Amino acid sequence: MTNPMQAKKRAFKDHKAKHFLFETDADGRVATITLNRPEKKNPLTFESYEELCDLFRSLARASDVRAVVLAGAGDNFSSGGDVFEIIEPLTRMAMPDLLDFTRMTGELVRQIRACPQPVIAAVDGICAGAGAILAMASDFRVATLEAKTAFLFTRVGLAGADMGACGILPRIIGQGRAADLLFTGRVMTASEGHAWGFYNALHERPSLLAEAQKFARSIADGPWFAHAMTKKMLDQEWAMGIDQLIESEAQAQAICMATGDFRRAFEAFAAKAKPEFKGN
Repeated sequence: MTNPMQAKKRAFKDHKAKHFLFETDADGRVATITLNRPEKKNPLTFESYEELCDLFRSLARASDVRAVVLAGAGDNFSSGGDVFEIIEPLTRMAMPDLLDFTRMTGELVRQIRACPQPVIAAVDGICAGAGAILAMASDFRVATLEAKTAFLFTRVGLAGADMGACGILPRIIGQGRAADLLFTGRVMTASEGHAWGFYNALHERPSLLAEAQKFARSIADGPWFAHAMTKKMLDQEWAMGIDQLIESEAQAQAICMATGDFRRAFEAFAAKAKPEFKGN
């Protein structure tokens, strides 16, 4: 009789994406999502927004996938919303439809933050508008020196408050720097992004994806149950006072201490061996 959980894992590993590329490594632990419209600098469409949202939502049930790399095809990450497939139609929509759209785009950020797997954005070339938001929403960001990141909403007459940018970006780079980028819409260079903590590391263009996948693999081979807990706490504690967050972390760490991974790590340390984490 087929184990339904195993069937679910196989189904996710074999996921067929329609609006981007999706692949996993040999054992399915690291998934790579590639925005795949290089001829137009990988813009997003209504359909790709929805499919990405559904995919990240489904990762909550994908215990075989333990880390995710988000990249763009060619020499660019993403130019944001497609001018003619999203921007132009938005100019003709009534308020209820506009609100449906902005809520849908915000839901994508919510699902990236909510999925238990750490997400690593591998950013090259243009990373603008909603593309910059995808990078911002990820847990880690690595880039090339050619990366040009811009939250350019004000350039098209919109607020910098888009898809959580006014709440999330200041927590990454600070209020003053976030205000600079969100008011002006200017390009943040890769060196600025690295110095400010937006980018965790810079790599040469030919090795960017491999380095991102290598880092993702190191995360995937670690205590992935505990990693999921760390990600949850990083998000959950934004709205907590000091007493609440200390108690929340006490509970979270006690849960991790009850796992077999914690015991196996101690036994491996005592035996001077490398621990094998199993996520339980």
